[in-house]
Amino acid sequence: MAQAREVNFPENARIFDEGHRADSFWIVRSGTVTLEVPVAGRRPAQVENLGPGELVGWSWLFPPYVWQLGAEAMTPVRAYEFDAAAVRMLMDADPAFGSAIGHWVGRVLAMRLQQTRTRLLDLYAPRLGAAG
Repeated sequence: MAQAREVNFPENARIFDEGHRADSFWIVRSGTVTLEVPVAGRRPAQVENLGPGELVGWSWLFPPYVWQLGAEAMTPVRAYEFDAAAVRMLMDADPAFGSAIGHWVGRVLAMRLQQTRTRLLDLYAPRLGAAG
């Protein structure tokens, strides 16, 4: 937590966009953040809502450090913000810490991928079935 700084995002603020450099990550203190996946020719699909205690952002941990999703504050959000490069340096300096962070982010990533898949199937599978 020594690396954290408190930040606030107003309702509807963009936190990050897909394809942009992932140089920070956040842990939500209060409020709701929505994760979105871009859909060609449509508005982004909302794939998950994150609340207090949840990690916002995982792309900071994996080269090339570029966001794979977008994120928006759906309500006013208070969060702890972490500098990704500083945390990666700490992870390199302390292998046990690095391993713990890697496992934590890996679990979050696996859960998010499953939830994204489920959400996209909910949104688009009925249309695909009707067209076939």
